[in-house]
Amino acid sequence: MRTYLIRATLALAVVLAVSAPAVAQSIVRGRVVDAAGKPIEGAAVTIEGIDSSARIETKTDRNGEFLQVGLTSGRYSVTAVKGAFRQILPANVSRGKPTQLSFQLSPTSGLTPEQIKANQEMQALAEAALEAMRAGREDEGIQKFNEIIAKMPTCSDCYSNLGVAYTKKQQFAEAEAAFQKAIELAPNSGEPYAGLANLYNTQKKFDLAQQASEKAASLTAASGGGGSAEALYNQGVILWNAGKYAEAKAQYESAVKVDPSMAMAYYQLGMANLNLGEIPSARQAFEAYLKLDPNGPKSAEVKVFVQQLPQ
Repeated sequence: MRTYLIRATLALAVVLAVSAPAVAQSIVRGRVVDAAGKPIEGAAVTIEGIDSSARIETKTDRNGEFLQVGLTSGRYSVTAVKGAFRQILPANVSRGKPTQLSFQLSPTSGLTPEQIKANQEMQALAEAALEAMRAGREDEGIQKFNEIIAKMPTCSDCYSNLGVAYTKKQQFAEAEAAFQKAIELAPNSGEPYAGLANLYNTQKKFDLAQQASEKAASLTAASGGGGSAEALYNQGVILWNAGKYAEAKAQYESAVKVDPSMAMAYYQLGMANLNLGEIPSARQAFEAYLKLDPNGPKSAEVKVFVQQLPQ
């Protein structure tokens, strides 16, 4: 029996305070088909922010397609539902690069009532586990994901979420083991590598963090997923924490080229330039930050820099 399970991984914050760029807008489009590949009209599609309270509902057209614009950059879970069946896919949304999703829902005629009920129960358990994680109840989330794994040992996303929960609890050995198991089950997914990068960054294992972050970025790009600017930014943070300011600067420069609206990348670029003694470039980056996010979390600090730094 195949079980259609939530595919969403809660995001970890990097060591430095990382805020999603509030002004970056992008697009999510997708197609929903049945087991025979035929489009499903009228499927309900819900787009929910993992790192935010955003929630948008839409439906597929006669071609089984949907399109949503005006999303801010960040991580989302996207649910497609028709009748008793649903599928949930993760979406990393980034400005300037549309995110494409493909759903396949099986018709209810293919399963017995008992199998349909088992699917629904498993889905409800997965949703409860994610809700516990979002609410900061890591122990409850761990318990529920382990319940799912007992029934579905190949659930790679469950292991990724366990890694996130254990990292938040600072149970680093358990977190690493969970991420490694997720990689074993889904070697072409960037999510567990991103989790490892955050884990190693938290432990100040910066060389390992950089390797994992680069692997996550390459897998995400190969799969056509969004979030390349965020991946570059995170690599910059890891290099910054390791004291490699010139290399960090290069990553931040690449991030703002991919997403010119990423305010925090301009802030970090300014800090890197400041540490490298490149004062005019630092001032320019700080001014760009203030233009994008004049009331942001770093605005007071940046205003002081701009006042004190020479033209």
